[in-house]
Amino acid sequence: MEINSPCVVALAWTLQDSLGETLDELQEPVEFLVGGGDLLPAIDAALQGHEAGATLHLNLEPKDAFGDYDEKLVLLAPRDQLPEGIEEGMLLEAGSLPAGVADGVPPNTLCTVTDIYPEHVVLDGNHPLAGIALRLRLKVEQVREATVDEVGRGSAGTGFFQLQPMAPGGTQIH
Repeated sequence: MEINSPCVVALAWTLQDSLGETLDELQEPVEFLVGGGDLLPAIDAALQGHEAGATLHLNLEPKDAFGDYDEKLVLLAPRDQLPEGIEEGMLLEAGSLPAGVADGVPPNTLCTVTDIYPEHVVLDGNHPLAGIALRLRLKVEQVREATVDEVGRGSAGTGFFQLQPMAPGGTQIH
């Protein structure tokens, strides 16, 4: 079956930065909805017309991936106004932060706790891969028709490097 929107593809990948350092590797395929919200638009477009078994090598500049790094998304929050047990690496929604901390930041933005000090906490609302040119090797393992539910949701259930609020010690970004 040829990849055309909407359909579901099972992908495996190796993701590297522009210097060739591996950032993520997915050996077991994961399903994504092509033509929905699961994939970056540049990946979605590159997959069109390919079939199972295809291997694609993509070079994604920040504008085609997770955007440029925006220093305005680096925030300081009073330590005493954040939850107990907060740890570096945790993700907090901007909308759940104390009043005035995340003004101008969309409330659904996930902010990574980057530094913890006695009086304040540094939060970064940028995606961890923002500002980085990426090299992506994609392997199309399977292609199938999307279900009515998947098309209605705009997702096969997984997003490309979709961040989710996580418990302390969590490291998974896909």
